[in-house]
Amino acid sequence: MKKQILGFVAASIMISGTAFADEPVMSKFKMSIGGFVKLDYAYNSTDLGQPLGMLSPSSGFIPRTSTAAGQSDQSQFTARQSRIWIKIAGPEMYGAKTNALIEGDFYGDYLTGNQSTESPTFRMRLAYGTVDWPNTQVLFGQFWDTWGPMVASTVDFRSGAGWGAPNTPRVPQFRITQKYNFNPDNTLSIILSAQNPTENFAASGIVPTTYSGTTGATTYFSSGAVNGAGQLMFTSKGLGAAPGYAGMALNPLKVGFFGLYGNQSYNIYNNSGAPINSDQSYKTWGGGFYAFVPVLKSSDGKSRAGTASLEGQIYEAANMSYNTATAYGIIQTNVPVGTFGPAYQIYGSAKGWGYAAQMIIYPTQELGITLGTGKRQDLNNASYLMSAGAAQGYSTGNYQYYVNLAYDFNAAVRLAAEYQYLRTNYQTTYPLTSVDPLTKKPVSDFGQSNCFRVAAYYFF
Repeated sequence: MKKQILGFVAASIMISGTAFADEPVMSKFKMSIGGFVKLDYAYNSTDLGQPLGMLSPSSGFIPRTSTAAGQSDQSQFTARQSRIWIKIAGPEMYGAKTNALIEGDFYGDYLTGNQSTESPTFRMRLAYGTVDWPNTQVLFGQFWDTWGPMVASTVDFRSGAGWGAPNTPRVPQFRITQKYNFNPDNTLSIILSAQNPTENFAASGIVPTTYSGTTGATTYFSSGAVNGAGQLMFTSKGLGAAPGYAGMALNPLKVGFFGLYGNQSYNIYNNSGAPINSDQSYKTWGGGFYAFVPVLKSSDGKSRAGTASLEGQIYEAANMSYNTATAYGIIQTNVPVGTFGPAYQIYGSAKGWGYAAQMIIYPTQELGITLGTGKRQDLNNASYLMSAGAAQGYSTGNYQYYVNLAYDFNAAVRLAAEYQYLRTNYQTTYPLTSVDPLTKKPVSDFGQSNCFRVAAYYFF
């Protein structure tokens, strides 16, 4: 009996091996795979939530010092920031090269409510195809928002998004890039894209909860036109090149402008279903200036040793909470409306401005040092609701300071450490008497967090 069982197992393996040998799994195009494994440890002096305390808040809001979270701390590990990508090089088309990329990480579950750190799920980050001629590129699929070129080089996975560097989200889009070469060293690039109006799904604002003494949540929805976005950038190799984000690539001088425009419609009802505002349209827009400057250039265009770069941007925006360029999408004011008594109407798009700046220094090929700061500030806070809808306070400004060190033991293994200070100012009454010592502006409350991170990477 034992011999019969062993013979059956051996025969099964031979049959399976033959089947696999006859049907190899291969792509008809050239493919490559890459990514990294990342283990993070974080200590925060404020409880930023579980398991998302590994990241600074996507909204930019730090729990107020008067809350339980503001008086607690946290300490945790995660590996869910690990990432994998597949690149595909396909056949030529009308003299152009064709390529594609699919990339994912393991943050798919926290967005759906399952926040288990031990059992994270895979999510799509990028999925796009390109058609590339020498000076023209057509891109379609899910790619980085054309708005906000700067990415803060932080160990923090948010990369300064809520603090003056609103570089996310990744959005479905159709994009055309056209280059004009003045000479071999100087190029002007024009990028135009039609993007998904992501603000439809992030219509944050100060939303009323009461009407004429009757309690009930207001229901509202929005619909928007596809956003148009673009960049106009000048690039020059005349100053050489220096490391950019995370020291992963050497970049030349790059300066220019970026912008976005769209509109959004809201329909608002009271708790009885009666309309208060119908099809109110409000604008989504933003514009800014960006610069990357090689301060100390690479000696040979490849080495990082003895290099330094300075990068920064400044912007103004409205109704762009979806990518955290503004703290809120819409704001409201208290206005009597007919028989509904005191009711709340949309006042307009929330406006804000921000800046971010960082210096990346590589004393040696292996050691990188980054120092940076960022700020996001509202522009029209006097128009924000000053009564019931703001009882818990709303954000008027966010600030970030960070410094990190990264050491590459070889081409695969990196160890990094970071200190990050995060602060949010809140306002609950108007006028105000207290003053923020940092900004010298009125503030009624604030939240702050001292964050310490250590990360181990394996790139492949």
